[in-house]
Formats: sequence, C-alpha cells, structure tokens
Amino acid sequence: QVQLVESGGGLVQSGGSLRLSCAASGSIASINAMGWFRQAPGKQRELVANIISGGITNYADSVKGRFTISRDTAKNTVYLQMNMLKPEDTAVYSCHVAGVAGDTTHNRFQTWGQGTQVTVAS
Repeated sequence: QVQLVESGGGLVQSGGSLRLSCAASGSIASINAMGWFRQAPGKQRELVANIISGGITNYADSVKGRFTISRDTAKNTVYLQMNMLKPEDTAVYSCHVAGVAGDTTHNRFQTWGQGTQVTVAS
C-alpha cells in the first residue's frame, strides 16, 4: 500500500508564494506520474500540474509561468512551487501518484493525498 503525505498549504496574500510537498511511501517499485489537482468550491477538480516519466511536465494554462512542479526521485517526493498567487487559485490541492507496486503483485496503483487548503486573500 502506498501512502501520501502532503504539506505546505495555508493562507497567503495575493501575489505571494507557497510551496506544496507530497511524499510517497510504502511498497513502490516505480512511479510513472506525480501531480497536483485542485478543487475550488462549486467547481470540478482540475489538473494543476504533473510530471511524468522522463521528467516531462504539464501545466494548466491558468498557472503557466507562475507555478513550477519538480520531483525528487530518490525521495519519491513532488513539489509545487506556486508564485504570484491569485485569489482564483484558492482551492483544496490534492497530490496524485501513479506507479507500480513493489510487492509480489507488481500491480499498477493510483493514490491520492488527503488534500491541503490553499487560500489566497485579495
């Protein structure tokens, strides 16, 4: 079983910065993708950014140029540096990890973090 521990959310003024972290632990053979999604009240969950095998990154258009996703492969940790935050970035941010289990099954897995609140005050 794979567990995710998120940290770094909070309250920040418009224009400020926050850094989210998500560490994966457990029986992991390999990780194919790590990313962040967010869901604001009354809205659907959306992909913010992810990083897949080979280090390829994808960003939502709304965060391009402001957010940066990175990964520490040795630590199975993904980071989301969020700069120039706007009130519309306010949401619950959840980490998502997909990979292959390290146990005898070698099954593919997908797992979600518990979510962390990011609030940007205007």
